[in-house]
Amino acid sequence: MSFLKPFKKAPFPDPPSSFLKILGPSFIILGLGLGSGEIILWPYLVSNFGLGIIWGAILGISFQFVINMEIERYALIRGESIFVGFARMARFLPIWFVFSTFIGFGWPGIIASSAKIFGHVLGVESFHILAIVFLIAIGLILTLGPVLYKTVETFQKTIILLGVPALILLTLAIASKSDYFALAKGSVGIGDGYLFLPQGISLLTFLAAFAFSGAGGNLNLSQSYYIREKGYGMGKYAQKIQSLLTGKNKEVELEGTAFIIDGHAISNFKKWWRIMNLEHFIVFLVTGIISILLLSLLAYATTYGTPGNAPSIDFIVNEAESVGAHLFPVASVLFLLLTGIMLFATQFAVMDSTSRIISENIILTSPSRFSTRALPKAYYSVLWAQIAFGILVFVMGIKDPRLLITLSAVINAFAMFVHIGLTLALNIKTLPRIVSPSSIRRVLMAGIFIFFGVFSFYTLWGYFFK
Repeated sequence: MSFLKPFKKAPFPDPPSSFLKILGPSFIILGLGLGSGEIILWPYLVSNFGLGIIWGAILGISFQFVINMEIERYALIRGESIFVGFARMARFLPIWFVFSTFIGFGWPGIIASSAKIFGHVLGVESFHILAIVFLIAIGLILTLGPVLYKTVETFQKTIILLGVPALILLTLAIASKSDYFALAKGSVGIGDGYLFLPQGISLLTFLAAFAFSGAGGNLNLSQSYYIREKGYGMGKYAQKIQSLLTGKNKEVELEGTAFIIDGHAISNFKKWWRIMNLEHFIVFLVTGIISILLLSLLAYATTYGTPGNAPSIDFIVNEAESVGAHLFPVASVLFLLLTGIMLFATQFAVMDSTSRIISENIILTSPSRFSTRALPKAYYSVLWAQIAFGILVFVMGIKDPRLLITLSAVINAFAMFVHIGLTLALNIKTLPRIVSPSSIRRVLMAGIFIFFGVFSFYTLWGYFFK
């Protein structure tokens, strides 16, 4: 595309001396999934159908590990977001990402869940009013933070480092040996009287949970932003988006930087690639699987077989009451507060990621009308437009959290099918052969692409034409 500048050339930076210095981006991508799949959809399914379906969560987040690393590969090597790479492939693609991101994540199901939980604690029946207040609060936090990446990373690290250990302690205190045995069997698809999928389960909800085992939808692609802004690899040469109000006003270039191919550069890439795989494996995959399993195990131990789990997210209230009965009454309130805060943190990270995706792709759709200097303004305009849309949804009376999350997740399952294929094609066609995906990674990505395509079309066909 003529409007995109050719790559500048620069040496491939040396990797950090300490593994701890690379920690960060995976906390954000993990936080993007905590509120939708881990806290809501999988525990909801487990509370109603048991742990025999939990294999799907393990498979789903394992798929996303592979997907995310290929997204990271492009940003590491090119120092630009993967959306710029897509725009280099085909000019119409930014239009798709603007549309699919907004329609996929505009539905405010996550913040509705957070507000409903806080509303239960505070005795507020009109929880959608709380949700509107929360949306505005998120907008203010993101608008006033001097450097967006630091704001989001710090927020997510704090929530995850406090929330996940608390969930571990709760589960250890409540789950019995038989619960753990059921979890082990469910990990390989053995349920209570069924294998893999129980009779009566909604494939639409299962697909939604599968897609949100981790971030889901176009949110996976936002990992390339965090690699770039953290300064990993060739991202060292990129600029960061700063607040219009409290940050420094400077131009943000979309184009990345290509590295000079030589022995030292290839050696540095391989070192970066090893530590990035390790960081994402530990923070995203291992911590993510532990979080899903513990939250689902807790739901199973406290609510499976309890009447009243099916409507909306009422199973969380049942879960909290059981936690209080097992431990002490205040534990019920503490559990609800922890869950509500983690959901709020997820919506916070989602709003940042979707605003980045949409604003950059708006500029990429019409470079003659939008200058890259307008990127910060575009980001904040999109952020508040999404907040306005969420408020409009609530005002129109659409406020059931699980319905909103399921609708969002199903749309995003199809979006994932699209971007998996595009990411694989981009990395194979445009990256130097010596740093492009290995044969194993190519086969894995192709298999995941086919899986999401078949699963999405089969589910949607059965839902609309049954």
